[in-house]
Amino acid sequence: MTVLPGSLSGLVAARRAGRRSGLVPAVVIGLYLLVAVAGPLLIDYDPVRTPLEDRLLAPGASTSTGGTALLGTDALGRDVFAQVVYGARTSVLIGLSTVAVCLAVGMLVGFVAGYYRGWVDSVLTRLIDILQAFPGILLAIVIAGVFTPSLWVIVLALSVTGWISFARVARSVVLSVRERYWIDAARLIGVRTRRLLRQHVLPFTVGPLVAMSTLEFALVVLAEAGLSFLGIGLPASSVSWGQTVANGKEYLSSAWWISAAPGLALSVLVVSVGLLGDTLTARYGRARSR
Repeated sequence: MTVLPGSLSGLVAARRAGRRSGLVPAVVIGLYLLVAVAGPLLIDYDPVRTPLEDRLLAPGASTSTGGTALLGTDALGRDVFAQVVYGARTSVLIGLSTVAVCLAVGMLVGFVAGYYRGWVDSVLTRLIDILQAFPGILLAIVIAGVFTPSLWVIVLALSVTGWISFARVARSVVLSVRERYWIDAARLIGVRTRRLLRQHVLPFTVGPLVAMSTLEFALVVLAEAGLSFLGIGLPASSVSWGQTVANGKEYLSSAWWISAAPGLALSVLVVSVGLLGDTLTARYGRARSR
């Protein structure tokens, strides 16, 4: 079959556009990770300190110590820019921890259900259906409200149902791969199940699970901000974007920057992670179609 020059150039242009569409959100996410890791090391800020003489300063105003409040201060005099930086660390840490837990549990359940099938698959599938019948955010609110607020309680609360989507994807991939001829050949020569899953099944799950991890990360960050906004997330000594937005909700008309700065930071991160997830999902779909 002859490939027309126009169609070939269009294919190349489409691939380049696909790379560019994933590059921008990847750079933005990289900047957030850099801020989360290195930002608090460069900012001398005590989240518990409340200099009331600096309360409700506008962005760019001078503080009582001679510094500059880049994004203004809140009703207790706390620097909003510093809260955004520290909030980035909180969101990234909770997001990565929750996704790691969900990925590990989901892969384990999905691999066991998809490979062994039979009654094992039936029991695990029914368990997934039961948990999925309950709204995940309501279960997270109950768990976060029962236990003492802490970062790891939030991770646990968001992981209770977060692993279900990973389990479903892992199970579907294993079901489609386990009947391939090389899997049968590996069984015939006596390859152990653990090695078979690790070397011959796991590579097929990497693509869809990585793409799902990015989307799940965005959902976790939003859920954590929502819990903190409701006051049942992290303790008062911690800094979270949701807490900062909640602190400024009563001052939207006079001190809009309190809620606007963390809200904008949260929106940009979630949109960037979502775009990166869509790009990875599209690339995985093209790879499977080849």
